[in-house]
Amino acid sequence: MKFLKDYKESDRVFDIYLCKHKQSAVTKNGKPYDTVILQDKTGTIDAKIWDPNNAGIDDFDSLDYIEVYGDVTSFQGALQINVKRVRRCREGEYDPANYLPVSKKEIAGMYKELLGYIGSIQNVYLKKLLESFFVEDEAFIRAFQKSSAAKSVHHGFVGGLLEHTLSVVKLCDYFCKTYPLLKRDLLLAAAMCHDIGKTKEISLFPQNDYTDDGQLLGHIVMGSEMIGEKVRNIPGFPEVLAAQLKHCILAHHGEYEYGSPKKPAIMEALALNLADNADAKLETFTEILEGTTEQGWLGYNRLFESNLRMTRME
Repeated sequence: MKFLKDYKESDRVFDIYLCKHKQSAVTKNGKPYDTVILQDKTGTIDAKIWDPNNAGIDDFDSLDYIEVYGDVTSFQGALQINVKRVRRCREGEYDPANYLPVSKKEIAGMYKELLGYIGSIQNVYLKKLLESFFVEDEAFIRAFQKSSAAKSVHHGFVGGLLEHTLSVVKLCDYFCKTYPLLKRDLLLAAAMCHDIGKTKEISLFPQNDYTDDGQLLGHIVMGSEMIGEKVRNIPGFPEVLAAQLKHCILAHHGEYEYGSPKKPAIMEALALNLADNADAKLETFTEILEGTTEQGWLGYNRLFESNLRMTRME
């Protein structure tokens, strides 16, 4: 099998991939075409079927495994497959393990490192809260280790939520060493919990799509609710501490326009917002650079609101 990351412009494609998403549309001239997102464990690639009524195009839908024949082209700095033929595959023709994008880092190792940070927490209430999620709740642990951190923008792979969370925790730990006024226990607890709602917002692979609750409530609100549920089962948990922790969760996107119900009102909430934003954007930039074969200027990117460039060392 040839993995998607190994393709370059002008390559011929003839292999089996997971159809992550399929959408039909029409051109400006009224001609029908299909937009398809193909996926394997190394990532995804956009594909176009310009003649979906062709006899060589089998009927298929999202989450089907399909054998694809076509050519790799480049469009606005990103690779794309021009599909000529498609055959829907039967169970047994493919190994599902080849089609789920997985973190490049060992999941067990990352989780052990995260547990090490929990062990460093001094506040007994925050430590008990963290243990109730990351040590005692087996269903949560399974979901947390397998979840992505986003549908597509950054860390969109198995283990992505864990990888992102650990990176944010490390950044926050650095902030605490540099800015002594930060309350380390509160900030690290908030960093570990800031995206726990994503275990309910986004379904596990291969779907990796928004759930009904994810669409209606979002991970920020659900994460705050999850903390509230655990806190109620910890006798004597200080109300002010619970409110400060939930505030960090509710404010970690920083601005109302980015879906944050609150703006940071305490120093720990601001630090969490900065760490979360830094890791998300640097990972997004990384994935953009790793997903292109272009050199020099890569074109305008809406997320960064800038024309991006591949760094060249002279």
